Amino acid sequence: MKILTLLSLWSTYLLADSSNIKNQAAQFFSSGHTNNWAVLVCTSRFWFNYRHVANTLSVYRSVKRLGIPDSHIVLMLADDMACNHRNPKPATVFSHKNMELNVYGDDVEVDYRGYEVTVENFLRVLTGRLPPSTPRSKRLLSDDRSNILIYLTGHGGNGFLKFQDSEEISNVELADAFEQMWQKRRYNELLFIIDTCQGASMYERFYSPNLMALASSQVGEDSLSHQPDLAIGVHLMDRYTFYLLEFLEDIHPASKANMNDLFKVCPKSQCVSTPGHRTDLFLRDPGSVLITDFFGSVRKVEITMETINLTEPIKTVEQNPVNGELEKETYSYLYVDQLPVSEIIHQKPKQKDWHPPDGFILGLWTLILMVFFKTYGIKHLKHIF
Repeated sequence: MKILTLLSLWSTYLLADSSNIKNQAAQFFSSGHTNNWAVLVCTSRFWFNYRHVANTLSVYRSVKRLGIPDSHIVLMLADDMACNHRNPKPATVFSHKNMELNVYGDDVEVDYRGYEVTVENFLRVLTGRLPPSTPRSKRLLSDDRSNILIYLTGHGGNGFLKFQDSEEISNVELADAFEQMWQKRRYNELLFIIDTCQGASMYERFYSPNLMALASSQVGEDSLSHQPDLAIGVHLMDRYTFYLLEFLEDIHPASKANMNDLFKVCPKSQCVSTPGHRTDLFLRDPGSVLITDFFGSVRKVEITMETINLTEPIKTVEQNPVNGELEKETYSYLYVDQLPVSEIIHQKPKQKDWHPPDGFILGLWTLILMVFFKTYGIKHLKHIF
């Protein structure tokens, strides 16, 4: 009787475990996409818009860290801050006042730069209406299984975003471009993020399916800057993007964080403005959409008919070519263990030891001398040195 009870319990356990595995597999394949793309755009020129370039390069660094290759990223920078003559540290762009992380780096691939960053080129990239001579690196070669992240930063207003301080794109033009993308089967799901003043006005006219949007500010609000740096005389980042990147630093390719977590980034107490989001056009529940569905990259998999235990390390036997003895090597098939998360360079810089700001020592000595003169007079000045 006891044996029958044990067998019944064991079979129940196996069925529950099998059901759990099926549920996990169904969740893994529920998004329906096979590749990821990112279009990252800074629309502002001139030195005082340094932060907009830093915003874009910081997001670029994050999506590359999470696995999207340069071949699937279209990077558009309206100005070259790294080579600007006012930059005290040439060939660098920093996103933090500690000046420890150069987001420009050594491997940045800028696809559109300077005067190439126009409304026309941006819309042509989205809709695929580019001249035949355009190289692959400047094309968005997405399909109906692609999840696309589109990030915009710059100066805007109610219903428009400025490009190069000379032209602008309206929310209607942007909505129509996304509809063309959907009709031409150029995306599976699309995440739109904009960091600009009155950013929410840019997604008010969207009407295409499977589209989710986030903005740094509501209509009538300004999107404020962050991290002022006295050495270069400008702000290094915008508030919303700063806290967005702080959130992304805790994300790795196997993270289970979802879009509802992203919506909580930079509350009004931190941003001063009121971030907004729109999900009514999106077909899936945002709580089931992983952050890595857009900021990460789908990993290639190998289909096998063999049964693999995903909870225990698998031992494989290999023949030693030297002495002919059998050696056992252990490989872990756990998804997290296959990722070099510990080797990833995080964006959050290490905290420096405190040091007095510029002019602090001089000011302190001036105060000491003033107190000394007032107390003893100039005739005792020789006792100080």
